[in-house]
Amino acid sequence: MAKDSNLDALPRVTCPNHPDAILVEDYRAGDMICPECGLVVGDRVIDVGSEWRTFSNDKATKDPSRVGDSQNPLLSDGDLSTMIGKGTGAASFDEFGNSKYQNRRTMSSSDRAMMNAFKEITTMADRINLPRNIVDRTNNLFKQVYEQKSLKGRANDAIASACLYIACRQEGVPRTFKEICAVSRISKKEIGRCFKLILKALETSVDLITTGDFMSRFCSNLCLPKQVQMAATHIARKAVELDLVPGRSPISVAAAAIYMASQASAEKRTQKEIGDIAGVADVTIRQSYRLIYPRAPDLFPTDFKFDTPVDKLPQL
Repeated sequence: MAKDSNLDALPRVTCPNHPDAILVEDYRAGDMICPECGLVVGDRVIDVGSEWRTFSNDKATKDPSRVGDSQNPLLSDGDLSTMIGKGTGAASFDEFGNSKYQNRRTMSSSDRAMMNAFKEITTMADRINLPRNIVDRTNNLFKQVYEQKSLKGRANDAIASACLYIACRQEGVPRTFKEICAVSRISKKEIGRCFKLILKALETSVDLITTGDFMSRFCSNLCLPKQVQMAATHIARKAVELDLVPGRSPISVAAAAIYMASQASAEKRTQKEIGDIAGVADVTIRQSYRLIYPRAPDLFPTDFKFDTPVDKLPQL
């Protein structure tokens, strides 16, 4: 409570005429401007981003950043430590050819470990096209876990992978364990173990995943039209409501619903094609499909245009 009161007591720059307006920052001029009336509320705002310079004789591979990376609030010193560039002249080396100036002690070991984890998180997120807000949430989760030291003995890469999985679910764009495993160097079993330990350590929770969380992405990757996607979503939801798939994972139910909807339409997809996208085996799709097939006439939406009648659907 004391922490919240201290945050509330901090001075906040607002427009005197529109105190609730979100101010717009003009980075070029360094001004804070009210979008409602155009009043310049604050000026000479400090830009904490990188400063760039380019000279005509610079090589294309040379880093144009003149003052280093932007401030990182997740690190103890804000990542504003001094970094010594690699020397090129004779004065930069001793008589044995070793560099005189090194960066070993410019960053603490804990900050170095977190920096490596943040780079790994960014790399994994880029591979599966996750937005920046998920990367930021993952970094915050990793920092909390690392500072608590509640997962001692676990690899930082495994903790980072589990944090990415949790962040995806908390942000409403869940990914499967197999998708996270595919972009990391950690096994699915180890990510699952770290996932449970992190939830317990941070005393947090995640929403239960549903078939709808994956449906649009799976159908998009399969290049299925909107009508098939809506039908598959309806089939999966009705199957859950009628309790036709007890104990089945939402991913396998979604895959079976997509298979049924595609087989009833002109855009047919095989079990293998769906399984490759959803990350489930063909036999898993068949098992879930057999559970919903007897009630197929009750599962399709009323306005669905059948290319293949319900009674002609594959029975498997």
